[in-house]
Amino acid sequence: MRRVDLTLEPEGSFPVPTANGYQIYGAVLSALDDVDEDVSTRVHDSPIGSLTNSGLLGTFDGSHRDHHKRVKRDETYDLKLGVADPRDQEVFQALADAFVFSGDTLKLADGDFRVRDFASTNTTHEEILNEASGIVERNHDTFEVAMRFETPTCIKESGEITTMFPHRGSVFRSLLRKWSSTIPDERADELDLAMTREDFETNLIEKPDAHTYETHSVLVNRGEDGGPILRQGFTADCTYRFKGASEAIRTAVTALALSSEYAGVGGFVSRGCGTVSVEVAV
Repeated sequence: MRRVDLTLEPEGSFPVPTANGYQIYGAVLSALDDVDEDVSTRVHDSPIGSLTNSGLLGTFDGSHRDHHKRVKRDETYDLKLGVADPRDQEVFQALADAFVFSGDTLKLADGDFRVRDFASTNTTHEEILNEASGIVERNHDTFEVAMRFETPTCIKESGEITTMFPHRGSVFRSLLRKWSSTIPDERADELDLAMTREDFETNLIEKPDAHTYETHSVLVNRGEDGGPILRQGFTADCTYRFKGASEAIRTAVTALALSSEYAGVGGFVSRGCGTVSVEVAV
């Protein structure tokens, strides 16, 4: 697993969609395609959402165009990309080629960004489990997991229905599925987390911050006729507290939370949904 943090500087002031993850996704794929068409195709076709994309994070001005905002000429913007694909080295190398070695421009419909900084962090499922185990050993049951859902998070519940609340069962079941889908086949028995939705619901309590909780309707794709495909989701700061949980469950939950910074939460993570930052609060 890798996390790439880009610092972007706009070449002027120009409009971007209010929910710009979909547009950023297209721009990143285009940049990847220029340096490695096979990797670009695999990222696009991956059933597990191998690339997570935060969209632009920063301060914006208003725009006269409906459903748009305007980037500020003198501001810098953050773009967080996570790579959960087991073959992540190829994806990471293609990102580095696209934004460091072969060029430093991210091209959008109404303007371009210069990549001013490219920083990466990498880890493995085993390292995340070891980190989680250390946290549990040091703090026993006295810590909480604080998650900031930075971009609209759309978790499928049934069919095309997505939840609009950071329910413990929905959030951690989503993370469990991503974990199980990305662990190396040869380590599956060793790294598998034998958890169920009932385990999360029984052993956790979610405490969302009412002041930060918002619901959203987000563009995640376009139909064959070009019409928008929207999904519903939420942003919020939410703390998850343990309730009589065993050491094994606390370790598994903590590991899943830590993995969310690489894999995202819910669906459409490559289109700007489900970007999360995590802090263990003692």
